Amino acid sequence: MQRMSGTSVVEGVLIDWVLTQPESQPQLPVSWLDAEDVAAELERIQRNRARDTAREADLVLRLADLRPDVEDPPPGSPGTRSRTWRRTDPEFPGVSEFFPDEVAHAMNVGRGTAAFRVRRAWTWRENLPVTFEALRHGEIDERRAGVLAEALQHTSPDLARAVEETVLPGARDLSLAALRREALARLAELDATAIEERHEQAKRAADVRRYDCGDGMVALATDLPADEAAACYDVIDQLAAMAKADGDPRPIGQIRSAIHSMLILRPADSGLPGVTVNLAVSATLEGLEGVSTCGGEVNGFPITAAHLRDLLRRLGALGLQKPDGGSLTVAMSDADGRLLATVTAAELARLAEAGCPEHPADACECPLLGVPEPTDRYEPTTALQRFVSTRDRRCRQPNCGQRSGWADHDHVVPHAQGGRTTCTNLCCLCRSHHRLKTFARGWTFRMDADGTLHVTSPSGITRTTRPPGLRPPDPAPPDPAPPPDDPPPF
Repeated sequence: MQRMSGTSVVEGVLIDWVLTQPESQPQLPVSWLDAEDVAAELERIQRNRARDTAREADLVLRLADLRPDVEDPPPGSPGTRSRTWRRTDPEFPGVSEFFPDEVAHAMNVGRGTAAFRVRRAWTWRENLPVTFEALRHGEIDERRAGVLAEALQHTSPDLARAVEETVLPGARDLSLAALRREALARLAELDATAIEERHEQAKRAADVRRYDCGDGMVALATDLPADEAAACYDVIDQLAAMAKADGDPRPIGQIRSAIHSMLILRPADSGLPGVTVNLAVSATLEGLEGVSTCGGEVNGFPITAAHLRDLLRRLGALGLQKPDGGSLTVAMSDADGRLLATVTAAELARLAEAGCPEHPADACECPLLGVPEPTDRYEPTTALQRFVSTRDRRCRQPNCGQRSGWADHDHVVPHAQGGRTTCTNLCCLCRSHHRLKTFARGWTFRMDADGTLHVTSPSGITRTTRPPGLRPPDPAPPDPAPPPDDPPPF
C-alpha cells in the first residue's frame, strides 16, 4: 500500500494506521439469527450503507479539490473541449474536466456512473447540506437522498434548501416515487421556472441507449418528452393489438418488440433516406459450423453460436460470403486468442491461389500472412487500422464500451515522442479518452506486445484491459514449500 501523508508526522502515522486496520467481520453466522435479529441486522446494514455512501461522496469531493483545472486546455487552444460534447457531463467551477475519468478509474466503474456519483455528491454538498448530514449519520438511506439530489440538482442552492426543509422530515415514510413527486411539487410552488430549467436540461441530455439484458437480448431505450413517449407507445401498442387480432400467436409484449424494430428498420413511406446497418460480427469457425458452443459478439453484446448462425443466414453470409454493401474480414489467432493476422475475403482468396512462389503447395509451410508492417507515417495504413480495430473491437480505456467504429487509432507512445506507427503501439480509444490521454496530466499508458493495455491514473491506480479474444495468462505456480528446519546438533 502506498503511504499517505498528512500535514504532519502525527497525521501521516494516523492515516497509515487507519488504512491498515483489518475490515470488520460478521459477529454471528446468519443461521443463528431469528426473524427479529435478521430484521435488525438488515436495518443496521442500510444505516451503514448510507454512511458509506456519504463517505464515498466526501472522498469524491476531496479528490475534486485536489484536481484544479489549471492544466486543462484553455479556451481557444488545441484540444479545447467542445461544448457540444457530452452534455450530461458534470462541470464544476475550478475542477479539471478530466476529474470524472479519475473517479471512474479509482472506483473501477464506467465514466457515466462516475459522473452520476460526482454530480450527486456535489448536489448534496452545495444544495442539500442537511440531507448530506443525515446521510452521514445513517438517518436517511442512499436511495431517498439520491431522489432528492436528482430532483433538485438543477435549481439554486437557496431553492433546494427551502424544498429540503419542507420535505426531508417526512422523507423516510414516503416511497421513492412519492418523495420525488413531493419534492418537485414543492419546487414548482416556490419557482416554476426551476421545473422548466430541469426539463430543458433533461431534453439536452436526451439520447438512445442500449442495455445488455443477458441471454442474447438488449434493451433499446430512448429519452423522449412524456407526450411523445406516450404517443409512440400508443402507436406500437395499437399495431401489436391489430397483429394479435389477425392471429399472431406470440405474446403481446413480443409483438410490440417486433413492431418497434420494424418501424425503425423499415420506415416505408416516411421519406427518410436509406441507411446501411453496420454490424460487427465476431465468431469462431467452429461456432459457425455448429461443432462448438463457443459464441461470438454482435456490436459488443454476447450472443450464442446459434444466434450467430441465424444472423449470418439472414445476412446471406452463411458460407462466409460478403454481404451486399458490407465487408468480411478473416482474423487468425493462436491458441491463446492472440491475433496473428487479418485479411479480407478477396485477399485471402488471392493468397490461397498464389501460394508460396518458392515451394510447391503440398510441401510448403511458409507463412503467407502475419502482423501488418509498420509505417514511418503518422497515419496508420489500411492494414494496420484493420488489424487494430479487429483486435480491440472497442475503446481500450478500462470500463469504456465505445465500439471501435467510433474510436481513434491512438499511438500509445506518442508519435511526436518517437512512438512508431505499428500494431504494438496502436490501440483504439474513443475521442473522449483519446483527449484524456493527450491532455490530462499524470496519466500513463503502456501496452504489451499481445495488446494488453495498462492504464495508470494520477492517483497511482493501474487498471488493465486485454483484447476481447485474448485469454488471460495462466496463474503463477505457488512458491515452493520452505525446507524443513535442520535437526538440532545433539
